[in-house]
Amino acid sequence: MVSVQWLGGLFAGVTGLGSTLLLVPVMLPLAGLLLAIAFGGRHPRRIVLALLPLGLVAAVGIAAVVLEADAPLRYDLGGWAPPLGVTLQADGLSAVLLLVTSVVMLAVGLYAWPGFGVPPGSSETRTSFAFWTLLLGVWGGLNLVFLGQDLFTLYVALELLTFSAVPLVCLDGRADTLQAALRYLLFALLGSILYVLGTALLYGQFGTLDIGLLRDRLAAAGALPPAAIAAAALMTVGLLAKTALFPLHLWLPPAHAGAPPAASAILSALVVKASFVLIVRIWFDLMPALLTRSAAEVLGVLGAVAIVYGGALALGQARLKLLVAYSTLAQLGYLFLIFPLATSPAGNATGEVLTGGMLQLAAHACAKAAMFLAAGLIATSLGHDRIGELAGVGRALPLSVLAFGIAGLALVGIEPSGAYLAKTLLDGAAQASGQWGWGLVMQIGGLLTAAYLIRVFFHALSGFARPPALRARPARYQELLVLGLALCSLALGLLPPAYLAVVTVGRVAAAGGGLP
Repeated sequence: MVSVQWLGGLFAGVTGLGSTLLLVPVMLPLAGLLLAIAFGGRHPRRIVLALLPLGLVAAVGIAAVVLEADAPLRYDLGGWAPPLGVTLQADGLSAVLLLVTSVVMLAVGLYAWPGFGVPPGSSETRTSFAFWTLLLGVWGGLNLVFLGQDLFTLYVALELLTFSAVPLVCLDGRADTLQAALRYLLFALLGSILYVLGTALLYGQFGTLDIGLLRDRLAAAGALPPAAIAAAALMTVGLLAKTALFPLHLWLPPAHAGAPPAASAILSALVVKASFVLIVRIWFDLMPALLTRSAAEVLGVLGAVAIVYGGALALGQARLKLLVAYSTLAQLGYLFLIFPLATSPAGNATGEVLTGGMLQLAAHACAKAAMFLAAGLIATSLGHDRIGELAGVGRALPLSVLAFGIAGLALVGIEPSGAYLAKTLLDGAAQASGQWGWGLVMQIGGLLTAAYLIRVFFHALSGFARPPALRARPARYQELLVLGLALCSLALGLLPPAYLAVVTVGRVAAAGGGLP
């Protein structure tokens, strides 16, 4: 903890930034967009890759300050406190999400460098300019979702995220990708409409949209008024559509099927997590009284069905990218098990459950980004991603296959991966509270994950005598980047408990919980 205290003191004291450090993750993407437009699209990728490391430094600083102070970091824009002003706040959960986002975005940006460059002799290309500016939009939207403390600010962040992520699906302009992007847009707009209707109900009832003020006024009201319950239901369903939880997942597999690997990695690892985090905010921060056993079990059942259904569909896919896409559907289900598990009759498992859930989120983000990027390298090299025709690819592209395998094993939950520790925490909470059914679902999900990984490797590791001819060989640094992301997911389980406990910093509903 000495190094963390030193870092926290450096960023909070020596730099003199203090809480204004929260402006950096929001302002960097905006500055990048303005610079990209000012330079006429000639240098967008250089601008992005100059800013992403700065974002990682800022995320590390915010996490260090929050962990060292054991308290949220808060900044009122313009010095105006709510309800007149807008607040940015980083609690432990925000700090973790900012850090994960920075790591994945930097890796994806470096990976995409050769694929979205400007050909020699050309000043710019539409695809290159669109990709890098949309990447900045996604980055800015994610950071604002994680730091925003006002429901309308969060709505704006969600819309920025949606209208930056949807075009990434159809960058090539083909009819099938345009159709997939349109389906994604319709689901996202439905989610936005339901979310904004919920915020309107809350504002009409309580006269504010600041999460802290709303929580206090809801607590003072005693029982939740019908308008608040209706608002929570509308907002939750809308966010579930954006998260692609079963049965609102129909947009996700087609979106991944034709999207560039870098776009699929961002969508799966980060974009769908933003709306899930807002569901956590609503249920644990804004209206903890909503977390009744019956309501939480509805979300738990949807998550359990997603685990089994998504895993079964992944097992039958013919294409590698679609297998990874349906795997995303299954892995998202684990996150929703935190809701029933947090309603433990013992009443003291919330911190442990939240820690397990957020560790699963971080492990999945790194592993799933690695899987999509590795699948992209394999598809680009072979000219296809048909699983049945992968014979010999293990010899032709050993690093790419190794990265895909490590990421997959990390998702299965082998020791000492982050997913292993996450599932251990969640399963421990399930056993301690007598909710053994959720533990059984996690075991079934792990077996399905192992089954479709075995199927991929059965083909990839056969045919060593005659490896396939490659259309193009990926850059070695790309393979090492993907391998690094996979190893990050594997190494998360080695973090000390004190670092993992940062998730509970500033969590109102997590008081009294903690690591075993």
